[in-house]
Amino acid sequence: MFGSKKKRIGLDDLMERLRPDLSRESLGVGPDFPGVAPNPLMSSAAFKRNAELRNGALALGVLVDWREVNSNPRVVLMLDVETADGIAFRGIADTSLTITELTRLAPGQTLPVRYRPAVMDHYVALARDADPAEVQRLADDIGSRKRA
Repeated sequence: MFGSKKKRIGLDDLMERLRPDLSRESLGVGPDFPGVAPNPLMSSAAFKRNAELRNGALALGVLVDWREVNSNPRVVLMLDVETADGIAFRGIADTSLTITELTRLAPGQTLPVRYRPAVMDHYVALARDADPAEVQRLADDIGSRKRA
């Protein structure tokens, strides 16, 4: 009778309303995906996740599509990720790119990424620091498994 019965809108729901192109359905991930933070620098969960991803396991991601979030240029990359263990999933990398890197993006491009095996929440990060020999070894392992 008294008080407000309004349903509180969560940050993820708000982001989906503001940017439908960043919704779980349009990104191709399931309902377990926590969503894209409006500003990952101000989100403690995003800050913690990014720190964990820097030390994550190496995998290979094939670029499917990307969406620009703002003019930094901050982009959300959608990648089909395959791990060394043979697990495949749709990965989402929320990252900032230079204009040069942005112009070089092309669907089908293979990029090294890091993921958190214990969490498996669709979040990945570009592995810019990955050793090229380690990336090549991973690509060979994944390729040999596909041929077998």
